[in-house]
Amino acid sequence: MTSHLHAAPTTADQQVLCCYQNHSSKIQVIRIADIPDQYFERVVFPGQRLMFEAIPEARLEVHTGSPVGAILADTIPCDRIRVTT
Repeated sequence: MTSHLHAAPTTADQQVLCCYQNHSSKIQVIRIADIPDQYFERVVFPGQRLMFEAIPEARLEVHTGSPVGAILADTIPCDRIRVTT
Protein backbone atom coordinates (compact mmCIF):
# COMPACT_ATOMS: atom_id res chain seq x y z
CA MET A 1 0.00 0.00 0.00
CA THR A 2 1.36 3.40 -0.96
CA SER A 3 0.25 6.64 0.64
CA HIS A 4 0.81 10.04 -0.91
CA LEU A 5 1.05 12.84 1.61
CA HIS A 6 2.38 16.35 1.56
CA ALA A 7 4.38 18.17 4.21
CA ALA A 8 3.72 21.73 5.29
CA PRO A 9 3.71 24.14 2.35
CA THR A 10 6.88 25.80 1.15
CA THR A 11 7.62 27.02 -2.33
CA ALA A 12 7.36 24.17 -4.83
CA ASP A 13 10.90 24.63 -6.13
CA GLN A 14 12.32 23.91 -2.64
CA GLN A 15 10.57 20.58 -2.12
CA VAL A 16 11.59 17.15 -3.38
CA LEU A 17 9.50 13.99 -3.59
CA CYS A 18 10.66 11.40 -1.06
CA CYS A 19 9.76 7.76 -0.49
CA TYR A 20 10.10 5.76 2.71
CA GLN A 21 9.18 2.08 3.14
CA ASN A 22 8.84 0.29 6.45
CA HIS A 23 10.83 -2.92 5.92
CA SER A 24 10.43 -3.98 9.56
CA SER A 25 7.74 -6.13 11.14
CA LYS A 26 6.74 -3.36 13.56
CA ILE A 27 4.63 -0.23 13.28
CA GLN A 28 6.80 2.86 12.93
CA VAL A 29 6.20 6.56 13.41
CA ILE A 30 8.12 8.80 11.04
CA ARG A 31 8.51 12.51 11.52
CA ILE A 32 10.30 15.57 10.28
CA ALA A 33 10.76 18.00 13.13
CA ASP A 34 14.04 19.76 12.36
CA ILE A 35 12.66 22.40 9.97
CA PRO A 36 11.35 25.60 11.62
CA ASP A 37 7.61 26.24 11.16
CA GLN A 38 7.05 22.76 9.71
CA TYR A 39 6.06 19.47 11.31
CA PHE A 40 5.28 16.19 9.59
CA GLU A 41 4.38 12.94 11.36
CA ARG A 42 2.79 9.73 10.09
CA VAL A 43 2.29 6.13 11.21
CA VAL A 44 3.78 3.59 8.78
CA PHE A 45 2.68 -0.04 9.01
CA PRO A 46 4.94 -3.00 8.17
CA GLY A 47 5.49 -3.18 4.41
CA GLN A 48 3.80 0.18 3.79
CA ARG A 49 5.44 2.70 1.45
CA LEU A 50 4.92 6.41 2.09
CA MET A 51 5.61 9.19 -0.39
CA PHE A 52 5.82 12.78 0.79
CA GLU A 53 7.36 16.12 -0.10
CA ALA A 54 10.06 17.81 1.96
CA ILE A 55 13.00 20.10 1.50
CA PRO A 56 16.26 18.21 0.82
CA GLU A 57 17.85 19.48 4.05
CA ALA A 58 15.14 17.90 6.23
CA ARG A 59 15.88 14.76 8.24
CA LEU A 60 13.35 11.96 8.61
CA GLU A 61 13.24 10.41 12.09
CA VAL A 62 12.08 6.79 12.28
CA HIS A 63 10.66 5.73 15.65
CA THR A 64 9.85 2.09 16.45
CA GLY A 65 7.56 1.01 19.26
CA SER A 66 8.88 -0.95 22.22
CA PRO A 67 7.45 -2.08 25.57
CA VAL A 68 8.86 1.05 27.23
CA GLY A 69 7.82 3.53 24.51
CA ALA A 70 9.00 4.72 21.12
CA ILE A 71 12.69 4.43 20.32
CA LEU A 72 14.46 6.54 17.71
CA ALA A 73 15.66 3.79 15.37
CA ASP A 74 17.10 5.85 12.51
CA THR A 75 17.53 9.34 11.10
CA ILE A 76 17.57 9.63 7.31
CA PRO A 77 18.42 12.75 5.28
CA CYS A 78 15.47 13.41 2.96
CA ASP A 79 17.88 13.99 0.11
CA ARG A 80 18.93 10.32 0.48
CA ILE A 81 15.37 9.00 -0.01
CA ARG A 82 14.57 11.43 -2.81
CA VAL A 83 12.65 9.97 -5.75
CA THR A 84 14.47 10.51 -9.03
CA THR A 85 13.01 10.06 -12.49
